[in-house]
Amino acid sequence: MIYPSIDKLLTIVDSKYILVHVAAERSKEMINNKHYQLREDEYTSVKEIGRSLEELEKGLIQVKK
Repeated sequence: MIYPSIDKLLTIVDSKYILVHVAAERSKEMINNKHYQLREDEYTSVKEIGRSLEELEKGLIQVKK
């Protein structure tokens, strides 16, 4: 099972395209700046793209409409 689920994420973001864009931009920030909003052991995912989705699901990333 993929965590977090896409159904839960789509309640936060209006479309899949915005979800992909936000996750990609945040993961690039993580790679370039090494800035994470949670401690290393609080993430379920190993890769930055999954970690960015986790941050979105926990409300640490705000998407402007």
